[in-house]
Amino acid sequence: MKILVIEDNQDIAANLGDFLEDQGHTVDFAADGVTGLHLAVVNEFDAIVLDLNLPGMDGLEVCRKLRQEARKSTPVLMLTARDALEQKLAGFDVGADDYLVKPFALQEVSARLAVLQRRGKAVGPRVLKVADLEYNLDTLEVHRAGKSINLNPTALKILQALMEAAPSVVTRQDLETRVWGEELPDSDSLRVHIHGLRAAVDKPFPNPLIQTRHGIGYRIAGEAAS
Repeated sequence: MKILVIEDNQDIAANLGDFLEDQGHTVDFAADGVTGLHLAVVNEFDAIVLDLNLPGMDGLEVCRKLRQEARKSTPVLMLTARDALEQKLAGFDVGADDYLVKPFALQEVSARLAVLQRRGKAVGPRVLKVADLEYNLDTLEVHRAGKSINLNPTALKILQALMEAAPSVVTRQDLETRVWGEELPDSDSLRVHIHGLRAAVDKPFPNPLIQTRHGIGYRIAGEAAS
C-alpha cells in the first residue's frame, strides 16, 4: 500500500513509518494539516493516517476538505489522544473511515489499514462516468463509447477533477491547484492541456462533453451548456 501519514509528533511519525515500511508499504509524511491536505489531493494514496491535532489545519478540517472540496475517497484512519464520543462522531461526520485513540499498538494500525484496504476492494473498481465516458481510477484507463483513450498524467488529473465535479463547473484556479499544487504554471498551461484533452476526449466523437464557462472555468457534462 501507498500510505500518507499526517502527524506532527516526529517520534510517532517515525515509528509508524518504520513499522509500515518494514511491512512492505510505501510511506509519505506531512507534519502539518496544510501540507498533508496538499499531498493527499495531488497524489494517489491507498490510505491516509491522519492525526486530529495538527498545526495549521486540524485533522477534522483536513478530512472535510478532502471529502467535500477535493472529492477524494481515499480511506482515512484518524488518530487522536481524545477518546470522547463526540470527537469520534465528529471524525466520522467529516468522512473518516476509522478511528484509533493514542496510545496505540503499531500492529493495530496495520490491521485497521488492512481492513480499510479490503473494504475498498470489496466495493469494486472506482469508475467515474459521464455520458459514454468512463475513467477507471484504479487502472487509470479511459474509455469513451467503448474506445480506449490514451492520456498523459496531467490530462488524467484534469479529467478526474472535472468528472468528479460533473456537471458542476470547476474554476481555473481550482484546476490549477489540483494539478500543480502551489507551484502554478504560466497562464497558458491549463488552456493548452484542456485543448489536448478535448482533442482526445471530444474531437473523435459527435457530442462534445468538455465545456468552457468563459471567465470562470470548465465543466464536463452530457448535456449542452445552457
